[in-house]
Amino acid sequence: MKQQALPFVLHKNESYLVNYFQKRCKKPVTLILTDNATSMISVRGKQDAISVRLHRIFLRADEQVLDEVAAFIREKGCKTPAIKAFIHNNKSSLKDSPPRTVTINPHGRHYNLTDIFNALNRDYFDNKVTSLITWGKRSPRYAVRKRTLGSYQKKTNTIRINPILDRKKVPRYVVAFVVYHEMLHAVIDTVVKNGRRSIHSQEFKSREHAYRDYDKAIAWEKRVFNK
Repeated sequence: MKQQALPFVLHKNESYLVNYFQKRCKKPVTLILTDNATSMISVRGKQDAISVRLHRIFLRADEQVLDEVAAFIREKGCKTPAIKAFIHNNKSSLKDSPPRTVTINPHGRHYNLTDIFNALNRDYFDNKVTSLITWGKRSPRYAVRKRTLGSYQKKTNTIRINPILDRKKVPRYVVAFVVYHEMLHAVIDTVVKNGRRSIHSQEFKSREHAYRDYDKAIAWEKRVFNK
């Protein structure tokens, strides 16, 4: 009679990982285990201590993988083939976090995103894009170093546009271009080439250039936001 395989038992705990990383990093380590499948490892370091957020799936990792995690903690830019292979081989064990509640508010002070979305959907997508669209949260900190003008969340099929664009001095064709860009993300899948993910594939770039005011919008963004 063939023996049934026993369920996998976690042989490490949080204390084990903390001790393991402290020995290899030679610094105090604070560890938080998460179920965040989007950001599997994040590190914040100070001169005297390191704070690490790590997906709890690494409780199953062998020493080769943990050594690579320790190396990543010490130097974020290092190569991580063992970590990537480990995550790939354990995809089925990852828990998807439930999508957060989305507040939809397309009516801005100057622009109605629904009107812009519907016009683009009709003119470029044969009315096939089903995404929700909303302005993002307004923040008193308009000046940011890395400005994200728009984003697309696949889990909730939602497009968010930065409210910094909801201003009279921002041309409508610029707002429409940002919306159009995010609509393309909704209909064009990410391409994997040579093991690397590309969200802006050749198809994406080609269709992006099809926007009628592409050159004007790009020139305006560079002039205003890339000073």
